[in-house]
Amino acid sequence: MITVVAHYRTHPEAADAVRELLARHSAASRAEAGCRRFDAHQDTADPSRFVLVEAYDDPAAFTAHRETEHFRLNIEQTLAPQLLERDWRTYGDPL
Repeated sequence: MITVVAHYRTHPEAADAVRELLARHSAASRAEAGCRRFDAHQDTADPSRFVLVEAYDDPAAFTAHRETEHFRLNIEQTLAPQLLERDWRTYGDPL
């Protein structure tokens, strides 16, 4: 299993639209084969900041996620241009 943690910071005026987009994207991602968890959270102190916590069966499932149509549309085409910061890291099996 691998876990992915992504941190996003968007323009403040885009926070509501990003929240809605991530809600749709999370639901579509949870339906993927190999996706064990996909949770998006909005920072309570700074609404322009988001964290995504994702878990996949293996690296191949994560690669497959990044190749889906909803990833290309939601993240690459729609979300990415609205971001000021984007950072993500992958982690191995739980200790």
